[in-house]
Amino acid sequence: MAEVKIKTEVSGRVCSIASTVGGSVGDGDDIVMVEAMKMEIPVTATAAGKIKSILVAIDDMLTEGQVVAVIET
Repeated sequence: MAEVKIKTEVSGRVCSIASTVGGSVGDGDDIVMVEAMKMEIPVTATAAGKIKSILVAIDDMLTEGQVVAVIET
């Protein structure tokens, strides 16, 4: 199995987490929602698989390019 690291494309605050560790996701499914500039921006899966880990919590401040989750494909 390969691992895919999911990164945020924007800096901002984690406002919700849509996936759970051990849950299945499809390519394009929302994993985390980030609030930036008063907009909610989804961080989506770039591959189908199972969520191995979620590395952020609600209200965490993220920087652009930060890894938020790892998917096993």
